Amino acid sequence: MKLLLPSAIMLQWTSALNAAGRREIGGVLLGELIKTDTFKISEITMQKKGGTFCHFVRDPKLHEKPIHRFFERTGHNYERFNYLGEWHSHPSFPTRPSTTDIRSMYRIVGEPNIGANFAALLIVKLKTRSDLEMSACVFRSGFPVQEIRVYREHLGKRIHDWRGMGRAKVAKTRQTGVASNQ
Repeated sequence: MKLLLPSAIMLQWTSALNAAGRREIGGVLLGELIKTDTFKISEITMQKKGGTFCHFVRDPKLHEKPIHRFFERTGHNYERFNYLGEWHSHPSFPTRPSTTDIRSMYRIVGEPNIGANFAALLIVKLKTRSDLEMSACVFRSGFPVQEIRVYREHLGKRIHDWRGMGRAKVAKTRQTGVASNQ
């Protein structure tokens, strides 16, 4: 699975993370299916309250209206536009999911009322005032956590993450212009 990340969302995160300082913030990822196993993050919700320097709990009530508006704008075409997962920050810690993060994500994919086949988790932090670092994982009920790749939309560059010290080599594919390092 791959996620495409538009620059506008990176700017939203950068601004919000700078404002939040050492306090964790988070929200929901809403997106579009581009092709099999490739999703574009179209919108994020943003909860700036409720976090501490080491903990964040999303308040579902705060995200209902933005999610509902997203579905209205996309014509309730759930096969193409849908909930992709969750995001939150780890300003004081590595961008790896904690045990609490992992338990929370498995609760989401295991909840029959939600009906999610999968849920992605992005954990973000600022490397500098304007440079993001992140990790991304996908959760499926009954399956182990799987790391996924996040690419800047249109640039084809893989986002900095905690898995390696250097950047992975990327090459543009002819059909989509999306980078691949496979």
